[in-house]
Amino acid sequence: MRTGKPYLNLQTKIAILVCGVVALALLVTNILITRHIAATVEAGIGENAADIARIMARSPLVIASLEGGPGTPDIRAFAKRIRKATNVEFIVVMDMNGIRKTHPNPTIIGQHFVGGDEVAVLKEGREYTSVAKGTLGLSLRAFTPVFAADGRQIGAVAVGILLHDIEREIDRARSIIYLAVGVGLLVGVIGALALAANIKKTMFGLEPFAIARLVEERNATLQSVREGIIAVDKEARITVVNDEAKRILSKAGLDVDLIGRKVTERIANTRLQEVLESGRVELDQVQNINGVEILTNRMPIKVDGQVVGAIATFRDKTEIRLLAEQLTGIRAYAEALRAQTHEFMNKLHVILGMVKMECYDQLAAYINSIAQARRTETGFVTAQIRDPVLAGFLLGKLSRARELGAELVLEPSSCLPAPADPETVHELITIIGNLVDNALDAVANANRKRVALQIAYEGGELTIAVTDSGPGIDPGVSDAVFAKGFSTKADDRGLGLYLVKCSLDRLGGRVSLAAGDDGGARFTITIPYHPVEGTV
Repeated sequence: MRTGKPYLNLQTKIAILVCGVVALALLVTNILITRHIAATVEAGIGENAADIARIMARSPLVIASLEGGPGTPDIRAFAKRIRKATNVEFIVVMDMNGIRKTHPNPTIIGQHFVGGDEVAVLKEGREYTSVAKGTLGLSLRAFTPVFAADGRQIGAVAVGILLHDIEREIDRARSIIYLAVGVGLLVGVIGALALAANIKKTMFGLEPFAIARLVEERNATLQSVREGIIAVDKEARITVVNDEAKRILSKAGLDVDLIGRKVTERIANTRLQEVLESGRVELDQVQNINGVEILTNRMPIKVDGQVVGAIATFRDKTEIRLLAEQLTGIRAYAEALRAQTHEFMNKLHVILGMVKMECYDQLAAYINSIAQARRTETGFVTAQIRDPVLAGFLLGKLSRARELGAELVLEPSSCLPAPADPETVHELITIIGNLVDNALDAVANANRKRVALQIAYEGGELTIAVTDSGPGIDPGVSDAVFAKGFSTKADDRGLGLYLVKCSLDRLGGRVSLAAGDDGGARFTITIPYHPVEGTV
């Protein structure tokens, strides 16, 4: 994470690092190559001087000059021509006493050779090179013995090159190396800057501390959401699995060690492979994984228009259904309370009017009748319907029917023991609520607005019958009324009976549709039912 201290950004760090590595490599290379070239140049010049010395030592003119006798040739002119032709500093021919026979400086011819490094060639008769200071300065010298025809050594030849000239040649070679090092360093700097810029672009301009923070935030987000999340790369290998996904997959009996594995190998009916290939989004799809139903969304991950992976988010459909049922129940409770409040306000208005008119005797009778009716209705419903939630729900529906000017009757033979499974209550609210609402809608324009509700339990089965006095349902569409979106009313209707059918499917129930006694419709529901022991 970033601190308050000054820091270098990633691009600068990479540039400095690469430039430093290039500079160090070039420096080491320069040192090694310079030493090698200096040794090579020196050895080459020494070998060249030795070759010249050998040529002079084998020259008949030089041999004749050193043997002496009548007609001894003068070899000074010959040595001068060879020296100029080979561009050496000096060529000295000496006898066995070290006395010079030739030299670039004529005034010292006949004098003893200077330097002291000629002893070995005169005494041992071997070739070698050495560095010594003579009359012309410090020089590299190559010595070669001169032998007569009978094999007797009669002198030696020394060829010298001043070290200043050698260093000049080495410096010339070094200048080329320095130029190459400079060009290499320049190229290295440019390459380092280009590499740093490319890496920065690849990381979307983010610094390492920002990337670390994003990774921490991403991990925290993935683990905090209630949806399962699985992401795969373009090879369909799983790269991300959060804890909720592991929980759901574990519930389905699957191995949760998924990272790096092929998604098709771990989840048999996955469609992430198809999403990778097609690049299309799939929303709100139902998928069954070993008996666990999930509601999933799948979408491709694209970078620069190319699909580089896919991600799926999903939730256990059972949990979603329970949440929806809870919301449906709350809405039903709110509707019931609203209807009761509206009915109560109407009665309060009547009471207020009678108070203003001072009709106290009639007021007392009116209040007693209301209280008696309420006690009778509430007592009957709560006695027949043993679950308090369902009882309250039906009381709200009775108030709603009165508000609409309709008659909703709970048949006296009705009986509903409390269910053993509390979740069944939500299903019953969905079933009864939608059937009653449809029936009230059906009688809205009828001469007689009557809806009868009968609930009976016997032999492990619960029967719910809702009969209305409306116009009835055309037998030609009786099979289609439970389809999603089907309605003979407005375009935004057609969900009530579909929800009833969904609840029946979950409870394992069935429904039948017939004509009622008053010419309307009669819906009969039969479902398996398990009451709380001792409430039947």
